[in-house]
Amino acid sequence: MKGARRYWVLLLMLAFAQAAGVVPAAGHGAPSPRDPAAGRSIGIKLLDAPENRRADPRAHAYIVDHVAPGSTIERRVEITNESSTPMHVNVYAAAATIAKGEFTFAPERTPNELTGWTSFDTADLELAASETARVRATIRVPGDAAAGERYGVIWAQTSAPSDHSHNLTMLGRVGVRMYVDVGAGGEPPSDFKIERLYPTRARDGRGVVRARIHNTGGRALDISGALSLLDGPGGRHAGPFPTARTGATLAPGDRADAVVPLDAPLPNGPWAVELTLRSGLVEHTTRATVTFPTTPGDAGAVTASAARRWRFPTPAVAGLSVLALTALCLPLSRFLRRRR
Repeated sequence: MKGARRYWVLLLMLAFAQAAGVVPAAGHGAPSPRDPAAGRSIGIKLLDAPENRRADPRAHAYIVDHVAPGSTIERRVEITNESSTPMHVNVYAAAATIAKGEFTFAPERTPNELTGWTSFDTADLELAASETARVRATIRVPGDAAAGERYGVIWAQTSAPSDHSHNLTMLGRVGVRMYVDVGAGGEPPSDFKIERLYPTRARDGRGVVRARIHNTGGRALDISGALSLLDGPGGRHAGPFPTARTGATLAPGDRADAVVPLDAPLPNGPWAVELTLRSGLVEHTTRATVTFPTTPGDAGAVTASAARRWRFPTPAVAGLSVLALTALCLPLSRFLRRRR
């Protein structure tokens, strides 16, 4: 009997040792737009956010709202002459669209439905050097407005004196994005999935990680975040590296890539990576093991993606191991008794 007990104790110890060795699977708000043509220094920022969005960082940078037809939205923007000379500033709303992962500004004063609903308490400002002024924007949504999300920008624009020799006028503008969703009832939910990672190399040899994002919710998203490299060759760590400055903007149902450029050439790997992306209050993290390609333009390898792998938690593994070994031990115990 003593021999049988020893076998039982030994096998149970092995079961718990196996369970203890199981670990979880490892492996898988943005500034206001500034027109590239901006020459003179001018700044703009949003001063108000809805009460129900106080915790949402997007609502402090952009006008993000969901309202019923017939509603009115009021927001204040602050415009600053950041130069050392006086300037005239014109305030207006213009159209915008979302396509191919980008929030795209329409040319000049292109109108759309949202801009037709938008007005200002003043459209012209004379600002001394370093002077600041506040402008109130009012968005009146018609009672018969169709459901859906509209996009636009509140622009503050200034112009430099004309270059008579070339018949040119230099324009500069900065703005606040508008994401206004119209519909009865509650706001459509916001959510997204990180579907896949793509490790590549840029022409200068730096690593780049692209993440395919799917907007699975009912509102537009502005994706930003950061990636950390862990457990690389020789135990190296690097990061966190932020997503590209412009990030990715996705309309509902869209897919696009969030791009994370690394700031220095790094060994191919393998690396354990952790990528956290967010839009407003929605945040998701994925982990994977990646290997960067040697040649720029080639695709690297991705393994051990946590989004596609699962394991039993340690207590469950321990329990199953004990049950399985118990089933093996019972015949062995009977055999040892017969021998005695």
